[in-house]
Amino acid sequence: MGDYVYVLICLVLILGVLTGYFVRQIIANQQIRGAKKEARRLLDDAATKHKEVLLEAKEEAARLRSTAETESKEHRLELQRLDNRLTQKEQALERKSEFFEKQERELNLKERDIEGIKGELQGLKKKKVEQLEALSGISSEEAKQLLLQAIESEVKDEAARQVRTWENQVKEEANRRAQEILATTVQRCTTDVVSEITVSTVPLPSDEMKGRLIGREGRNIRALEQATGVDLIIDDTPEVVTISSFDPVKREVARISLDKLILDGRIHPARIEEVVEKAKVEVEAIIRNAGEQAAYETDVAGLHPELITLLGKLKFRTSYGQNVLLHSTEVAHLAGMLANEIGADSVLARRAGLLHDIGKAVDYQVEGPHALIGADLVKQWDKSPEVVQAIAEHHGEALTSSIIGFIVAAADAISGSRPGARRESLDQYLKRVKDLEDIASSFPGVEKTFAIQAGREVRIMVKPEEIDDLTAVRLARDISKKIEESLTYPGQIKIVVVRETTAVDYAK
Repeated sequence: MGDYVYVLICLVLILGVLTGYFVRQIIANQQIRGAKKEARRLLDDAATKHKEVLLEAKEEAARLRSTAETESKEHRLELQRLDNRLTQKEQALERKSEFFEKQERELNLKERDIEGIKGELQGLKKKKVEQLEALSGISSEEAKQLLLQAIESEVKDEAARQVRTWENQVKEEANRRAQEILATTVQRCTTDVVSEITVSTVPLPSDEMKGRLIGREGRNIRALEQATGVDLIIDDTPEVVTISSFDPVKREVARISLDKLILDGRIHPARIEEVVEKAKVEVEAIIRNAGEQAAYETDVAGLHPELITLLGKLKFRTSYGQNVLLHSTEVAHLAGMLANEIGADSVLARRAGLLHDIGKAVDYQVEGPHALIGADLVKQWDKSPEVVQAIAEHHGEALTSSIIGFIVAAADAISGSRPGARRESLDQYLKRVKDLEDIASSFPGVEKTFAIQAGREVRIMVKPEEIDDLTAVRLARDISKKIEESLTYPGQIKIVVVRETTAVDYAK
């Protein structure tokens, strides 16, 4: 029974395996048939699409061929038109070339004709020159020289007349503009018109005080002179002591010391030394305050303390009776306003104007003109080369080339030459007038000279037979230049050359 079951199971298994195999074969055959059908369908679709693509490609090729043929035809037409135009241009150029060649041939013929005419003219000219030389008795070269001399003289006269006209026009315009600027500047500058005299005398309450100042065997006066560095002159002038010194600061120290000693009444060497020391401290404070005040009034900032001190010393310095510190302050104001009027740097102008006479604070100790001394001093403590240059230039000791130098020189002249600003001694006035007349008389053709209007104008009478009208113009200019080079003076001097010709005849 067991074997039977085993056999039956084996048969079932074999039957199942065979059934599965046949089932798989059937399914595989069906799948193969479906795949073949799908492949045939795809082949049919591909053939159909291939035909469609071929048709489209043929149509596109036909269309492109048609377009290309059209464009090619148009290009051929365009090339034909261009070729026609080129042919026409070549024909036109050939015609122009022929025309120019014809013109050139005609010009060559005319040129040969002209050369022939020139030769004939040269021959005629030579004959005429020979005839003129025979008639005039001089050669052509001599005639040229005479003609050139006549033309040169005429040109010089015409140039002199033209120069005189231009000079008058330029002077009129320059004077008008300068007068406007100076008038505006002077109107804006409101300064006092004062003239100072250096304090050199001290009044005494009585002549008895002279003996007390001298002291026993002169010990008091020696102590005072040694302490102050000045000379005291005690002479027969009643109730006055004269102080003599080139140093204005020492003179001021001595004056203050004398005032204090006279007021105190105790006069002996120890007291003198004590009072002089206090006076020096007081004068130093006055100097500093005066310098700072001047810088503040003129709006000049950043000055070195040494420059402030030198400025303050100018408080005790005078020039022709004019206080130099007040003059410097005034010049600073004027220079700043002049700079504003002409568009220059007013800050530099005020600075240079305030410091322009600083050399006068030490000119009694250093040799040389105060302008150059001042420029050397300022160069040590001021880093502005324009200011240094303007200080050196303001009196002509250096070549004036900067605008600030011109402005400071003009402001200095205005401040020094205004009425009442300065005094001039009779000897100096007479010497200046004589120098003016001597310079004018040194020129040839001058007959008489007269300096008038306090030396502000020079009238010059010339010999009319030696000086003509144009030469008179040159003579006035030459005299003015020599006066500028030889003399120093404030303001300007007018030169007037007078030439008069008198013709006299008698009717008989």
